[in-house]
Amino acid sequence: MPTITINNISELTTVAKKLIEAFADKKVIAFYGEMAAGKTTLIKSICEELGVKELVSSPTFSIVNEYLTPSGKKIYHFDFYRIKKISEAYDMGYEDYFYSDAYCFIEWPEKIVDLLPDDILNLKISVEGEKRILRFF
Repeated sequence: MPTITINNISELTTVAKKLIEAFADKKVIAFYGEMAAGKTTLIKSICEELGVKELVSSPTFSIVNEYLTPSGKKIYHFDFYRIKKISEAYDMGYEDYFYSDAYCFIEWPEKIVDLLPDDILNLKISVEGEKRILRFF
């Protein structure tokens, strides 16, 4: 998938649809980006496009939030920003999530990079003025 530029927030629905098509065969997606780059906002838009009706918010303190699609498919949303040691991810049973058939959207994956599955979609969000640039790697 090519680089995607988001010029304003009104484009998020279209971008979310493109991303869902891009990761149709991927279940674990790592979202890299600086603080306030828009990781949670983008994940919220993706969840809405997948049909999630409940409030999608950053799991900063809980580390993981669970959402359901209308068909009952689970989505796990992680925020590893606050973990201090990789053992905290082991303690929460990260492998039960990452190796399930559920979508896993991960913020701050650099905190647990050694635990990420091989078959993952990596997405970097860069801030350039008011724009957000999405790059896949």
